[in-house]
Amino acid sequence: MTISIGPCLKNFNQWGISGETLVEHPLWILLPWTVFVVAAGTKLWRVGTGLRRHLAKTATSTDQFRRSLERIWAKTSKTP
Repeated sequence: MTISIGPCLKNFNQWGISGETLVEHPLWILLPWTVFVVAAGTKLWRVGTGLRRHLAKTATSTDQFRRSLERIWAKTSKTP
């Protein structure tokens, strides 16, 4: 069974690259995955940066955090 790829890759002929070369070389499959990984990494970096900035603005001191935990503990330890 022969698959014709000529019409899909005819534009590569202007650079002297045949369609058969593109299909036969196995490393070409890594190109779209590389683009995907770079895009996903960039997106995660941007989301992470925004999250870190948000958490930095709402950070409390250790004493305030301890007092809030003690209040919660006092509420839950009361017997009705």
